[in-house]
Amino acid sequence: MSGDTAMANNNAAPAPSPNVDPAIFSSLQAKIDKETAIRDELKEIVETLSKQGRVTQSILSRIHNTPTADLEESVLAPCSESLKEQAATVKSLAQAASKYPFYKWNSIWQREIQNVVSNVQMCEWLKSGSLVTLEEVGQRLHVPVNLQDEDAFHVTIEDYLLALTAMIEELARLAPNAVTLGDYARPLQISKFTKDVHAGFQLLNLKNDILRRRVDGLKYSVKKVEDVVYDLSLRGLIPKH
Repeated sequence: MSGDTAMANNNAAPAPSPNVDPAIFSSLQAKIDKETAIRDELKEIVETLSKQGRVTQSILSRIHNTPTADLEESVLAPCSESLKEQAATVKSLAQAASKYPFYKWNSIWQREIQNVVSNVQMCEWLKSGSLVTLEEVGQRLHVPVNLQDEDAFHVTIEDYLLALTAMIEELARLAPNAVTLGDYARPLQISKFTKDVHAGFQLLNLKNDILRRRVDGLKYSVKKVEDVVYDLSLRGLIPKH
């Protein structure tokens, strides 16, 4: 065999293995490209929801330095309008996401959905002092909740409960700030509500580890509010009814 022939043989591409069809990898790449397109589609909507959520959260953060008498104008009215924008985006997300398997993609929007649910819960509490239900959350966001027999977008029970723990932590922050603003009735209202919610959580047999840890941590929020109420009591500032 001549040297030129030997060199040509050495540089030749390896013959395809009879056991590995290159089409397998072409098919996999097509699937990867499709999943990337789906992820990009959903992330674009979620990013819009995130931006809107930051606006809503900024509005709600005013509760810590706004007297109760001014909440309607300074917080509740603008918060309601901001939540309407978020609800429209959640509805768009639901329409897009429902074309695909829910639990394959829900990690993309889970955090933002929990944030908007928490905002809904907080806004309702500030208005009425009541806890908005999971079903009412679905009605306000115009999306299904807790779907059992359909693989489509929905707000899960875990999303609702995790959002509620975040709301309770925020209320625990509000209690001492309300005192600073001269509102001595608000901590009592917060204390009763947080205790009732914490007692409700104790009735649940939670399987989700993250949720269980968050619920375990609620006792610190409850105690924080209790300490504020106790201090008001010692100072003789508890409102008389």
